[in-house]
Amino acid sequence: MGGSASLIPRDLLSEYQELTFLSKQEILLAYKRFSELLPKEERENACSARVPKSQILTLPELRANPFQHQICHVFSTSESGDDSMSFEDFLDMLSVFSDSATSDIKSHYAFRIFDFDNDGILDRKDLEQLVNCLTGQGEESQLSSAEMEQLIQNVRPAGQGMGTAPGTGLSAHLPPQILEESDIDKDGTINLSEFQHVVSRSPDFASSFKIVL
Repeated sequence: MGGSASLIPRDLLSEYQELTFLSKQEILLAYKRFSELLPKEERENACSARVPKSQILTLPELRANPFQHQICHVFSTSESGDDSMSFEDFLDMLSVFSDSATSDIKSHYAFRIFDFDNDGILDRKDLEQLVNCLTGQGEESQLSSAEMEQLIQNVRPAGQGMGTAPGTGLSAHLPPQILEESDIDKDGTINLSEFQHVVSRSPDFASSFKIVL
């Protein structure tokens, strides 16, 4: 870890600790893992480098997550829209998915991850994509309308049942109906406050919405 620490200026390391939910040791481990995704000649400048999305997705902790592409999209600050990550993007991601992050922070980012079209609400199309991610369905094996309807009825935040997809805080097998239960104003969509309301009643959500290096 001494080698990692020597490549992160002390004042920057302190700033990262203040701005994230990560400890010094977690930040140094993150730097080591991030650096390893770069070509050897770029590792000394990892703090200012960007790692392509394809490399980020080689991390075992993300490879098993059904929302891996959305996670990269939400946390990437790339102006080109290629979902590459800087070290600070990587830290932000790990901070939100850490055990120390608050439930409000986790639910805010969970909402953004599940909002596939980035329109600020979760509607039926978002839920259909969410179900496809949870069930591992590709374009070549789309669910029938009846199968999709059944699963949408049963998608729910973790905390009242079993079987949670890694790092998502969701299970897709047992009631209650997430759209009907979460849509407080009955407009056919779920907004952020409605999503956070239903998540607040799922005590296991925060502990299951995590990625640990």
